[in-house]
Order: sequence, then structure tokens, then C-alpha cells
Amino acid sequence: MTIETERLIMRPWEESDAEDLYRIASDPLVGPPADWQPHDSVQHSLGVIRTVLSSGETYALVLKETGRPIGCAGIIFPPHANVPLADGEAEIGYWLGSAYWGRGLTPEAVKALEIRAFAGLGLSALWCAYFDGNDRSRRVSEKCGFAYVRSLYGVPSGLGGTRTEHLARLTRAQWETLSPQ
Repeated sequence: MTIETERLIMRPWEESDAEDLYRIASDPLVGPPADWQPHDSVQHSLGVIRTVLSSGETYALVLKETGRPIGCAGIIFPPHANVPLADGEAEIGYWLGSAYWGRGLTPEAVKALEIRAFAGLGLSALWCAYFDGNDRSRRVSEKCGFAYVRSLYGVPSGLGGTRTEHLARLTRAQWETLSPQ
């Protein structure tokens, strides 16, 4: 499936994207706030495309003006979600290359995924998780209508140690109130 927004084409990742993925995911400003290590080679990025980014609702965020991937966003279902989910719920995840921060591209992608989740897939709620200190992700979730629900303390980190994770939710009813139909 491909989703188009004003400035983005959201499409499945392709193996030919490995060099572009490495270019943006090797940046130490990108992965650690989302709890993953920067990519250390194009081969590493190719492996991530083949495994993590190959799920059905995970999209490369391709900037229309360049035709190249600049980030990733997706709808994550159990058992791959990082948060406990009820039936009819999913988690939304996103990250963007640091060179593209501050342009409103991530909220643009997340709002497109909200339409996909609620109008296309008929979900009842979306959850968004962000780690303490990741103010960019928190702000994106707030801009997109997510409301803080609770914090989880002592969450094991992929980077070692533990972290505090904050959970926010957007229900279908809230989305219908916020979104022009």
C-alpha cells in the first residue's frame, strides 16, 4: 500500500533503500532517542529492512521533492507493539532523519496513518510511546491529538539500563472530533 500526503509518499521499504536508510539511521541524533543504536553499515540497514521494517503497515517516508526516504512511520500490532494493547488497538511509531526536523513532516505522516488506522482499518484506538527526554516525539504526539495516559518506569532499554517511557492514546472518537471528515 502507498499513502500520499502533500509532501510525502509513504510506501513499503525496499531493499534498494538500504543506502538511504543507512544515511539517515547512522546519525547518532536519530536512533538513541527512540531506543535503538545508530546503524553501523549499509548491510546493517539492509538487515533492518528485511526484518523490522518489512511488516505490512510500516512505511518509508519518501520526500516528494527528492524521491528518497527520509524517515519511517508505521502502525504496529501485537505481538510486535511495545505497549500493552486491547483488541482493536495498535501502536504508532515514527522517526525522521535529523536534517528534516522542524518542517512538520512527521505530524503530516502521523495524521495520514491516523486516517489509515481509523477509517481504513477500523481501529478503536492508537497508542504512542516516547521516552523521557524525547521532546520531539512528545510534541508530534500532542500535535496529532494524542493525550498523555501514564508513564512506565524502569523499562529495559535497548541501549542498556532502564528508561522512563510515556504513553499517550488517541481514540477513534477523539480523532473523529478532531479531524474534518
